[in-house]
Amino acid sequence: MNLTIPKKLAIIMDGNGRWAERRGLPRSYGHIKGTRVAKKIILDCAELGVETLALYAFSTENWNRPQQEVNLLMRILNRYLHRETENLVKKNIRFSVVGQLSKLPSDILRAIEHAIDRTSHCSGLHLIFGLSYGGRWEITEACRSIAEKIQSGELKVHQINEKLFEEHLMTPKDFSPDLVIRTSGEIRVSNFLLWQIAYSEFYFTPTLWPDFSKSDLLLAFENYRRRHRRFGLIDSAIVNHDQAASLKVL
Repeated sequence: MNLTIPKKLAIIMDGNGRWAERRGLPRSYGHIKGTRVAKKIILDCAELGVETLALYAFSTENWNRPQQEVNLLMRILNRYLHRETENLVKKNIRFSVVGQLSKLPSDILRAIEHAIDRTSHCSGLHLIFGLSYGGRWEITEACRSIAEKIQSGELKVHQINEKLFEEHLMTPKDFSPDLVIRTSGEIRVSNFLLWQIAYSEFYFTPTLWPDFSKSDLLLAFENYRRRHRRFGLIDSAIVNHDQAASLKVL
């Protein structure tokens, strides 16, 4: 299979609860199985050459789920961070988090800080967890930060542009996913990376996340290979742009 590997990938991991319910199992089984799948897919992405992988692990809306399920998800996250941090170091994977971290339990925050610190020197795959994350919240926070700087005189209104706005987002600079994958058959973005996915390609699959495998990932990449990304341009403009870029390299 002739693959084109997206350098920046985002995945909305959906369907854990439904996977368990269809098997007559408690939803907790789906979340545990989904965590194991996430571990495998992270390693697959690292081996395939993905540079940045953002996983939607826990949204701002997920806080509204039954408290028992929220507590379980927090325990699973805590266990993952404690068990896998050293494996991330061994695989040269750098870990970071975006989201309303102040809402997370203190033990989770300590585990996150430890994982970030231990992997800070890693130069391979950059793994980003969206935890207590929402795209609208991130955009609102960026607006608030810019407004405060204008109020203090640090910024002027005429200085506001897309580049400056992006500098106030939580995600890394220039992080615009080439491809967004969503599992479980749902066809929506669910408040994930609303600013960053303006020109992303999307791949929706009916496969529930606990059933998602490397072969499913490769199918998504093969589908991505067949896409023709224009970024608002027409074909001739893209050709001319590519030719100009080649001449600059020469």
